[in-house]
Amino acid sequence: MNRSGTRRWAPGRISLTTVGALVFLFLYLPILIVILFSFNSGSKIGQWEGFGLRWYAELFEDRQMGKALEVTLWVSTLSMIITTVLGTAAALAMERFHFPGKLTFDAVLYLPVIIPDIVMAISLLLFFTSVNLHLNRYTVLIGHVAFNISYVVVVVRARLASMDPRLEEAAADLYARPWQTFRRVTLPQLMPGILSGALLAFTLSFDEFVITSFINGQGDTTVPVKIYSMLRFGLKPEINAIATLVLLTSSALVIVSLLLQRNSPRAGGSLVTGL
Repeated sequence: MNRSGTRRWAPGRISLTTVGALVFLFLYLPILIVILFSFNSGSKIGQWEGFGLRWYAELFEDRQMGKALEVTLWVSTLSMIITTVLGTAAALAMERFHFPGKLTFDAVLYLPVIIPDIVMAISLLLFFTSVNLHLNRYTVLIGHVAFNISYVVVVVRARLASMDPRLEEAAADLYARPWQTFRRVTLPQLMPGILSGALLAFTLSFDEFVITSFINGQGDTTVPVKIYSMLRFGLKPEINAIATLVLLTSSALVIVSLLLQRNSPRAGGSLVTGL
């Protein structure tokens, strides 16, 4: 700070600020361009011809895209619910209990995070073929649950590791039953991690392409697979409208998650005294 009391910007600070601004511009400028061109009234995907809602209207009138969106939401929602329940249970088992084969189960549990998507897609396809299971939206659901559980377990276990175990011990000292302790002490503290895992599972399931393209059946196409199939006939500005709606949906989920986390119990004393 100089004699006049104003802060002098060093060359290094200016360079770091410039690099940061360029990085954010590189990351978010394409998203802003997609949102802007989703309101383009012209028929060329990269040329602005005027403001309008033409492509949103055509998107809602496109029955094939509507069907793909219905399948995508069906798979993503059910996958989120199933993986959140199973992943939370698995995380609790891995963090709170000791049982034979725990290390092996722990290693196998994280395989979907490590192995490439193409390997898992081929494995699932071979499995469904070997058991003579017809490819449809249910096989897509099974595949999404299989790779989403690992991500939910990672998030929930991280939350469990940061929790104070003395709160549960205090609840037990106050004669709370195990289920009562879980419902009123453990679950409120764990809820931010559960919500984060659920949102992550929904997002990963919503935009999954590689695995879905191998195990989806005819008539059960999801939005990412539908967009890829449109490449053979040329992209239309309708794609910008789809991307914008997906972005708004994801942002809304994040906002809801933050609001729920803000309203969740924070103080350990309030958790125990509420028994």
